[in-house]
Amino acid sequence: MISVIIPVYNGENSLRCCIDSLLLQTYKNIEIVLVNDCSTDKTLEIAKEYIPQLKKEDIPYKIIDHEENRGAPTSRNHGFQGSKGDYVIFCDADAVLEKDCLFEMLAALENHPEASYAYSSFYWGKKLFKLWPFDAKKLRQMPYIHSNSLIRSRDFPKTGWDENIKKLQDWDLWLTMLDEGHVGIYVEKVLFHVCTGGTMSNWLPSIAYKLAPFLPEVKKYKKALRTVKEKHGMVLSEDEKIMKKR
Repeated sequence: MISVIIPVYNGENSLRCCIDSLLLQTYKNIEIVLVNDCSTDKTLEIAKEYIPQLKKEDIPYKIIDHEENRGAPTSRNHGFQGSKGDYVIFCDADAVLEKDCLFEMLAALENHPEASYAYSSFYWGKKLFKLWPFDAKKLRQMPYIHSNSLIRSRDFPKTGWDENIKKLQDWDLWLTMLDEGHVGIYVEKVLFHVCTGGTMSNWLPSIAYKLAPFLPEVKKYKKALRTVKEKHGMVLSEDEKIMKKR
């Protein structure tokens, strides 16, 4: 069984599309664990709307409702703790999966027992992120694998998602798994797209990091980049060394 964990905060504009895409999956042996991170909009109401349909289709469905906002890493960890599947995918609430997404990722893992997780290319709004076969060296140089990847539950780190890291959480997770000897397998297909404007996912074009270093999002990104590098014993750039001293 695949456990689909959905961390969501104020996701009323995207949650229906996300859950609907799960109901259309060609692979049916799933459970859905939705973690509502103290949303202030209609997220919880929308989540509960699906209870009758999921019961009818015999799809296990659990809603974990936080009484205070804890952040995505904590939500993902709580979701994993409440899951039962042999495989798990952390599906952001603003992600819409292609109907064969889970089938293709599971097939890749079944065909490659040496791999601990499967990942694919994806669209971010209209921008295509076309990825490449797993490369440990490249992973230590840059973040390129999205959190919407299928993981063998037995290989998920005991430490879980690092709740102290606010950005680049997925890069930190894959690096932690790499440190533990776990690698990924690439599915050469576009298996999902991320809706822009959501609260779970955000992205800035690379030019912004060069021309607008004063932007709050850029500053947060660079700080997170330095934090992850230090955690995993990676070499800091000269600019990162200077920023660390400030």
